[in-house]
Amino acid sequence: MRMQKKSVSFVIPCYRSENTLGGVVDEIIETMKDSDEYIYEIVLVNDGSPDNTWGKIGELADKHSDIVTGINFSKNFGQHAALMAGLNAAQGDYVVCLDDDGQTPANEVYKLLNALRDGADAVYARYAHKQHNGFRNFGTAMNEWMAHVMLGKPKDLFVSSYFAVKRFVVEEMIKYESSYPYVIGLVLRTTGNVVNVDVNHRKREVGESGYTFSKLMKLWINGFTAFSIKPLRIATLAGGILSVLGFLFGVYTVILKFVYPNSSQFKGYYALMSALVFIGGMILLMLGMVGEYVGRLYISQNKNPQYVIRETTRDDKE
Repeated sequence: MRMQKKSVSFVIPCYRSENTLGGVVDEIIETMKDSDEYIYEIVLVNDGSPDNTWGKIGELADKHSDIVTGINFSKNFGQHAALMAGLNAAQGDYVVCLDDDGQTPANEVYKLLNALRDGADAVYARYAHKQHNGFRNFGTAMNEWMAHVMLGKPKDLFVSSYFAVKRFVVEEMIKYESSYPYVIGLVLRTTGNVVNVDVNHRKREVGESGYTFSKLMKLWINGFTAFSIKPLRIATLAGGILSVLGFLFGVYTVILKFVYPNSSQFKGYYALMSALVFIGGMILLMLGMVGEYVGRLYISQNKNPQYVIRETTRDDKE
């Protein structure tokens, strides 16, 4: 008896990729064309790209109308919002997410699919040698640390933009409707059965990474606040420690005043100002952290959308 083929959805967030996207799609088609196990589709999400990326997506959708679907955002919402749109559109039993620049090797996708077939719920590509620049590698390292500390990611688990998940994981992820999606957090809160497979990481042939410092900061803050209240607990702990230290220092000062009534060390204006500035800065930092949570709650309550779709290539077919 012949087994029914599994379906695979490839989801690709696209930004400034008019010159690289065609190569990525061609590689997926070449890799999957002779598969006896899988049928597939490709979902391309244009994240408000200022170049002709949407035009390129339209060309690919016309050329491969039975495989490629394009989604066009009304403006730039960010990579994680684009992933969420792709996950909502994907129909596959397995969903594979990868980059639009060709650095994530589509021809090694069977490593990810085999891990899912063998029992994993989610699988992330792990790179022995990353070909990003130093700034991007620093951002990745910070993201790894944040996911470990705040989200409980196992220390030996490497997370990347090249990953695959099963259908039930996708169904759980798309239930999240808040304005601040963070895909890694959504995967980790859904399942602990997450593994790594080793793949090669290619050098970027065209253009440069779209991640700027401000985008990386936004991503880190999102990770800190989206799925964890640990920052608030850290703020509470820091406030308690500072209060105790302040009380002990006050007791110490009173004792010294009685023991050395004529000492000039109690005229420490600069020491006092330093302490006030430090404590004031800590208070403002903690208030800002609380404000970030409250602000996000306010925005979410006002139904601020994760993304807005202007059009899709499916619209032309209806």
